[in-house]
Amino acid sequence: MADAPLHYMTITEVAALIKARQISPVEVTEAMLRRIESLDGTYKSYATVMADQAEAAAKSAEAEIAAGQYRGPLHGVPFAVKDLCFTTGVRTMGGSKVYMDHVPSFDATVVVKLNAAGAVPLGKLNLTEGAMGGYNPALDLPLNPWNTGHWAGSSSSGSGVATAAGLCFGSLGSDTGGSIRFPAATCGTVGLKPTWGRVSRYGVLALAESLDHVGPLTRSAADAAISLQAIAGQDPNDPTSLPAPVPDMLDGIDGGVRGIRIGLDENYATDGVDPELAAAVIEGVAIMKELGAEIVPVQMPDVDSYLSAWPVLCSAEAVAAHRENYPSRRDDYGPWFRGWLDMGAAVSGADYAEANNRRAELNGLIRDAFQDIDALACPSVMAPARPITPEEMYGPLSGDRGTSFQRYTVPYDYNGAPTISLPCGLSSNGLPLSLQFVGKALSEPLLCRIGHAYEQATDWHNLHPPIDAA
Repeated sequence: MADAPLHYMTITEVAALIKARQISPVEVTEAMLRRIESLDGTYKSYATVMADQAEAAAKSAEAEIAAGQYRGPLHGVPFAVKDLCFTTGVRTMGGSKVYMDHVPSFDATVVVKLNAAGAVPLGKLNLTEGAMGGYNPALDLPLNPWNTGHWAGSSSSGSGVATAAGLCFGSLGSDTGGSIRFPAATCGTVGLKPTWGRVSRYGVLALAESLDHVGPLTRSAADAAISLQAIAGQDPNDPTSLPAPVPDMLDGIDGGVRGIRIGLDENYATDGVDPELAAAVIEGVAIMKELGAEIVPVQMPDVDSYLSAWPVLCSAEAVAAHRENYPSRRDDYGPWFRGWLDMGAAVSGADYAEANNRRAELNGLIRDAFQDIDALACPSVMAPARPITPEEMYGPLSGDRGTSFQRYTVPYDYNGAPTISLPCGLSSNGLPLSLQFVGKALSEPLLCRIGHAYEQATDWHNLHPPIDAA
């Protein structure tokens, strides 16, 4: 996309210019900070803009690159992280009034790794309170740049908004029940949810530790691979991080999909799904077949009947994660998340055990369905971004929330499988549509290869929201 304005270039594109010294990290960073100042008063993706740190990091990167000390494709590239990730000397609020004065004395491992890769830290991105479904009234609500009256995708909403609107080149989000994939889908970006444990969670505020994943939102599959490469790996500070060596995520990304077995259960992928989205997903599968993939019919289990275990698990684990402040500071939480914690406090040990058994049962059924395939194709969400109001988003927690909208997300938080979400079209009212590929454990390089092949055959990832250039 050679004619893309700077702010919409991919990491791959801007990195090539920086490496060739055709543009400096300082120029790129200053342009991005100007764009944030111009636009983010409307879209409210940033909780904290780290302008001083960004400018210092950009100058350092420029000096290193000039001295021949190029670190790789994130060196000098402005990047942002969800405001769950600890940053030394910069408040980390987790979307909550409870943490408004929380200033960590150390960096999260993912921040350490981004810094080591030479990324320029633009700032911390807004999110729902506690990374759940609703926002704290004391904090900003990120607005979808495709249509500010529509959902921006739950907890990593600031990450989706900033990446889609060209307010960073990539970002980190987290996913416990869909919160990398929901903002990727609603904001029209790529979202890569890694295998559980592939990325350290040390220094990342928890929602539900057995379900939480940290991963990137970017504007291309290759960029997702680059970003994951930087943050993945075992961490002695996180005993749940996996000891598996981190491969070169870009190795073979241009290899195409010939012979790759992609599973499709058309009923699972289309029943109850918005018709335009369902058609776009089926068209996406047809494109993969044209590219040489083998499309394998599979039969998925009745996923919907297992989704009710998720709020039991998540809310109970959220109470454990917030034990230092709940219930002692219960009234400082916003009405939405306060209701979630109250619900979790009412979960009995037997309730939790039963929900965990349901989770294990679905994991086994999905494992069976994946036996003869390399990846599964399905939507990322049930429908394009829905209309929302601030009142709805700020709470209180509604009793009619339901779980069916998590059909394509929660099962792969249950089993920790990696997924990639890709833009696959626009609805008739101009909102992004999203196709998801689900892989087996540690198959992120394959998913990025599948995503890259799809992008080479389509143009959807090159579409951007209707924002006046800053």
